[in-house]
Amino acid sequence: MRAVAGRASHRWLLAAAAGLMTVACGSAAGLPQSVATQPAHTHQAAPSPSQPATPQASSHPATSPASTGGSKPLAGKVVGIDPGHNGDNGADPAYINQIIWNGRESETCDTTGTQTASGYTEAKFNFNVARYLRADLRAEGARVVMTRTSNHGVGPCVNRRARIIDNAHANVAIDIHADGGPVWGRGFTVLEPIADGPNDRVIRSSERFGNDLRAAMLQDTSMPVSNYYGSNGIQFRNDLAGLNLTTVPKVLIECGNMPNATDASLLTSPRFQRQLAATFNTAILTFLAKR
Repeated sequence: MRAVAGRASHRWLLAAAAGLMTVACGSAAGLPQSVATQPAHTHQAAPSPSQPATPQASSHPATSPASTGGSKPLAGKVVGIDPGHNGDNGADPAYINQIIWNGRESETCDTTGTQTASGYTEAKFNFNVARYLRADLRAEGARVVMTRTSNHGVGPCVNRRARIIDNAHANVAIDIHADGGPVWGRGFTVLEPIADGPNDRVIRSSERFGNDLRAAMLQDTSMPVSNYYGSNGIQFRNDLAGLNLTTVPKVLIECGNMPNATDASLLTSPRFQRQLAATFNTAILTFLAKR
């Protein structure tokens, strides 16, 4: 996720539509990535719950049934998970560079995301953590809605991702990302929405969830708050479709900085990815217990 304070310029977005690919998760300096030229892959407009995890497109969000039993703490609750980007986004620049409306201004449909120095992609990290979190939430009794069900597709666009979770009437939602900041920078940042109309009714609840998530990250993981982005682990953003268009309590978390060697060693570790999922699950339980 691009760690840029303020709003992306309209002129830059029009340039992106003309084919200038940029990394979605990156610092102000950016970490541009070359775009693959192989044939376009399947566009994941919205994966189907009745299909196995494949890159095939569908018109329905990916949902998982809740575990049975009324004693489960999340029984009857719906949780939305948006694993940022997708593994084959770079194969179809025409698709991901199309212009969409994010609630305040125009931006591109999606980007490729960032990666570590060794080439471990953010899209893969995001999806791995999302799968672990889905399993944890289902064990707690929740019904889970995912915006994509594999890491082998293109899209869906960021505005479509927001609609998938909004249409599911999720009780809470989380967008999972990792940043592409300066090599010297470390740490996580929780991105929270700014009121813009569609999200007006969920600003305070999103802030409460963001505080619960920040507290859980500090208590249960070794990842520090970011030393280059945000203030004490929190950053308000008004230029992201997922936050601008949300009608449910939602935040986006940059789980760490992929270009930094210390952060990268954690972010690429399956053990740490599972730990992050458990931490997100704790934050969700804490938040929903107070509603």
